[in-house]
Amino acid sequence: MRSIGEMARDSGLGVSALRFYDRAGVLVPAWVDPVSGYRWYGPEQLEEARLLARLRRAGMPLADIRLVLAGWSSADTDLVRKLLQAHLRRLESGLSEARSEFSTLRALLERREKPMTSLRTVPVRLTVSTPELAAALDAVRFAASTDPELPMLGGVLFDIEGGVLHVVATDRYRMAVAQADTTGHGGPREQVIVPLPLADAMRALLSGEESVQLAVDGDRVTLETGDRQTAGPCLDHDFPDYRRLVQLPAGRRVLVDVPAFREAVETGPVRAGEVRKQDGMACDLSVLKVMADGTVTVCEDGDDDQDHVAVNREFLLHALAAGARDQLILEFSAPTAPIAIRRPDDEDTFSVLMPVHLEN
Repeated sequence: MRSIGEMARDSGLGVSALRFYDRAGVLVPAWVDPVSGYRWYGPEQLEEARLLARLRRAGMPLADIRLVLAGWSSADTDLVRKLLQAHLRRLESGLSEARSEFSTLRALLERREKPMTSLRTVPVRLTVSTPELAAALDAVRFAASTDPELPMLGGVLFDIEGGVLHVVATDRYRMAVAQADTTGHGGPREQVIVPLPLADAMRALLSGEESVQLAVDGDRVTLETGDRQTAGPCLDHDFPDYRRLVQLPAGRRVLVDVPAFREAVETGPVRAGEVRKQDGMACDLSVLKVMADGTVTVCEDGDDDQDHVAVNREFLLHALAAGARDQLILEFSAPTAPIAIRRPDDEDTFSVLMPVHLEN
């Protein structure tokens, strides 16, 4: 007999998925302890669970999965073959429709593309406080993308407007925003994407309390401090409208003690066998719950609730470190909405984490 955790490990189905399929009557444990409620699976159920995992990965509807499992061991496999073929046809039809829609979208994009010539004809020069710019880069660097398929996210956005420099990074699953006050620029809003190697080189120059000079001339950005300088080309892409992405629904704000909460996340339960693909990488999940007394707890495996929010544990730990405070505000709204992590003393510096969908 296998416990539910062992079955999750050996089959590729998460623990919550096994519970879901039990409640749905698709894969019912061989025995459930009447006292503890623990689920136990017979040896013969492992092959069935692996088959179920494959069907789930293929996106087969639950109704068809039921019939495939019911007919898998039958001498007459005609029903199973027809169900698999029918699902494959649906996938191919859906792919064809998606290709058509994407073709239309690409045509629409081509119509509204900007001219190849740069619209930036006047150099932009401004002065920034060294500590403020260093703190801003430290607050967002963890969220920058390293995905070669999305080069426009492989840098740090410098968004210059009025007397403020907004610094932004995102990899789709998390976003971080910070800002620094500037002087010397009174022109229109300007945006450049600083490649990560250049952003790191800039950060290496930021020491001391003096101010630094930042200049954007055409497609080149330069940072000068004293007799030292680093410069390089900007990324020739447009950054997504981050202001739209950080407009989150109102939610419940919880003040957490960062050292204690970080320890709870590092040592607390991880959703056993619960693997999700984010950017092609498997991730461990921490499932968070806001308690009635206003505290946040990391849920035990088996504590299922529709209001729980699952997040990539590594990303959460990075965001807590980048917050650079002993206390931070965690802002929750719906389980499907991003979690915001804010500083109590600086609401303009924050990060957001996308939740990870749980099967149940």
